[in-house]
Amino acid sequence: MSDAASFQDLFSQHAACYAEARPGYPEELFSYLAGLVPRHERAWDAGTGNGQAAIGLAAHFKRVIATDGSRDQIAHAQPHEQIEFHVALAEEAELPAGGVDLITVAQALHWFNLDAFYANVRRAAARHGVIAVWCYTLPRVNEAVDAVCDWFYKDVTGPYWPGDRAWVDSRYQSIAFPFRELTGVPVFECRQDWSLAQYVGYIRSWSAVQRYMKANGRDPMPLVADKMAAAWGDANTRLATKFPIHLRVAYVHS
Repeated sequence: MSDAASFQDLFSQHAACYAEARPGYPEELFSYLAGLVPRHERAWDAGTGNGQAAIGLAAHFKRVIATDGSRDQIAHAQPHEQIEFHVALAEEAELPAGGVDLITVAQALHWFNLDAFYANVRRAAARHGVIAVWCYTLPRVNEAVDAVCDWFYKDVTGPYWPGDRAWVDSRYQSIAFPFRELTGVPVFECRQDWSLAQYVGYIRSWSAVQRYMKANGRDPMPLVADKMAAAWGDANTRLATKFPIHLRVAYVHS
């Protein structure tokens, strides 16, 4: 894993696209996480991006500190009176020692320097503090749409995904998580009812699409457009698009 000084800012150049296209997280996820801690004074969402998880946390915590290394991502976050947005690497974010009840990382842990981040987590977490990390894997719609998505992911953009993406493909099961982990964690999923344009917008937001364009000087989206349109059917039809969430939860201080 790269160190904090070599932060991989893969999203700033398309932060607006990313903010519009990412799926939202279910309220049940945040209710579950809030129920694990006895105090709800402060939560920290590390690698917050445009603040999607931070918004969910704000319904349960008096204060949410949301940090991200990308200034452009923070600029596209939705303001909220209970959320403090800061441009800061997760490894270096300044939080009150022992003052954070819940720490979350949504679809971002694989970008971090894990040793440095976990050291910061241990410093910031309250005695009863909990850390929850999750990723979501490729969306599932139906057999035809999924086949096109998987082809584009593996065969077209596959070489342009950073190596750390493999941790997402493994559903975070292979990533280091050196805490007393909870068992019997519920299963959650993101669900969006999307039109074809919204679904394609999500694919365009992939960092690998941006890396493909930079490397080849052309947009890869035309390679998938016709195939996806044929698989989708009526472009205006909204189809249930489900993103499986893979969640790991632990007490920081065991």
